[in-house]
Amino acid sequence: MTYINNIMIYSTINFSRIDKATFFRTVNKRVNSYFKENKIKRTGNWKLYTKAVVMFSLFLVPLILILTVSMSQWVLLLLTIVIGVGMAGVGMNVMHDSNHESFSSKKWVNKLMGSSIYILAGNVYNWKVQHNILHHTFTNIQGHDEDIDAGRIIRFSKHTKWLKIHKFQKYYSFLLYGLLTINWAITTDFKQMHGYLKRKLSYGKFPNPATEWTVLIVTKIIYYLLWIVLPLVVLDVAWWKILIGFFAMHYTAGMILSVVFQLAHVVPNTEMPLPDMEGNLEHTWAIHQLFTTSNFAPNNKFISWYTGGLNHQVEHHIFPHISHIHYGKISKIVKETALEFNLPYNEYKTFQKAIIEHFNQLKSLGVQPAYA
Repeated sequence: MTYINNIMIYSTINFSRIDKATFFRTVNKRVNSYFKENKIKRTGNWKLYTKAVVMFSLFLVPLILILTVSMSQWVLLLLTIVIGVGMAGVGMNVMHDSNHESFSSKKWVNKLMGSSIYILAGNVYNWKVQHNILHHTFTNIQGHDEDIDAGRIIRFSKHTKWLKIHKFQKYYSFLLYGLLTINWAITTDFKQMHGYLKRKLSYGKFPNPATEWTVLIVTKIIYYLLWIVLPLVVLDVAWWKILIGFFAMHYTAGMILSVVFQLAHVVPNTEMPLPDMEGNLEHTWAIHQLFTTSNFAPNNKFISWYTGGLNHQVEHHIFPHISHIHYGKISKIVKETALEFNLPYNEYKTFQKAIIEHFNQLKSLGVQPAYA
């Protein structure tokens, strides 16, 4: 056990192995029965593949129009915002399912579609370590789940050090959310790869570091050639206007992706538990997901469609290898089973309610603790 920036870091985290009520065994059996009885695969189907075409079109068609059609600069700016909407859509609907190996039953399809992260400014290796391993295993555990670590500027957990600036985070946090993906493009991927390779983290077999660094550098070069150099060469537009469009695209995507995540984990009805002094947690892994995750707007068809089912985070966290197109159906099973076993099933009925509660959580965490 060590301390980094006043955060207690445990060398090992041990989930409880005692599930007296056998919740996970029961819910897993019921979900498996649902797929067997309906004779459907747990992966994507034509609905997902059709949506993938829509999202890629939303992402890439505006770029083609920008490069080939003469139009006013205000229209160009508007199209970069549309690209940002498509960028987030591809990330949530295609890349996300693919890198969870649930987009298709064919591995090569998942690998191909998962590689879409490279044109979203990300990196497959980093994403799988951060998301599939750290976030999905150690959900909302300070010092292990990097998704609740916003550095010193935003306080997402009561277990992190309070600073005077946090009194105002309820006002400025949303403004910073839009910087998520542009940080991927500029600094985050390099920092993460250095740290993950040094710690020998991997999703599956540990990769060759030289290969991963080569992939990172080459894909970043291609990314900047596509999104900055190509427009500079093709368009008769000042370089700083190209950068404004690039920023608008990223800010739009970053805002969407950040808000979707925050509404699922940084709200009053989710917990951020810490292990005991030996690194032991109170609950099993599956039950831990129920305490640390929340759904929002589960009956809103558009939000479910556009966010790739990420408004059904409870189902996603318990069954990450099931495609999001099935979450609406299996959510009934998960909810009934959780309530049957007297376990929490967190959800906010509307998007607006979830936004308000997230704002309240930021406000609460911005108050100076008694010990500070």
